[in-house]
Amino acid sequence: MGIEMWTIIKFDKKNLSLLKKEFKEKLGSNFKIYIPKLFLHKYKNNKLIKKEFNLLGDYLFCYHKDFINPSTLNKLQFCRGLKYFLSGFIKSQQEIETFVEKCKGSEDKEGYLCNSFYQLKINSNYKFVTGPFTEKIFKIINLQKNKIDIFMGNVKISIKKKEFLFNPA
Repeated sequence: MGIEMWTIIKFDKKNLSLLKKEFKEKLGSNFKIYIPKLFLHKYKNNKLIKKEFNLLGDYLFCYHKDFINPSTLNKLQFCRGLKYFLSGFIKSQQEIETFVEKCKGSEDKEGYLCNSFYQLKINSNYKFVTGPFTEKIFKIINLQKNKIDIFMGNVKISIKKKEFLFNPA
């Protein structure tokens, strides 16, 4: 019996359900797939567009007890929907585990990442990805528990942390 571990998989987005089905056939039901996601509200041509994004694009995390065993990976190598296993995952277990825990701890009740995922820094630039200021760049000048003071252009504004999504610019 091997050590339980995470692997990182590059997958074909169109065939994720096939990948899950084939993993279930070959591994049983004792594996976990985790895909950190963002839910964005974007304004385009004065219309609000809601869209789900995978934070890691076409990569996902998969957890199973036998991933340390090369024969397990060989058995899964030709599953439909699988492009490849990212090499080096065995040496990176602590980092993967820490990242997955950080993602899960930053999810809202629907399972989407919220702004607590990012480590906010004063005097750093960020770009709104939701709300009326979508695509606008701002600088954080003060951080409080639930509120952020920002400069957008030469205007100082206070916003609530939970009302907007933004990324480092």
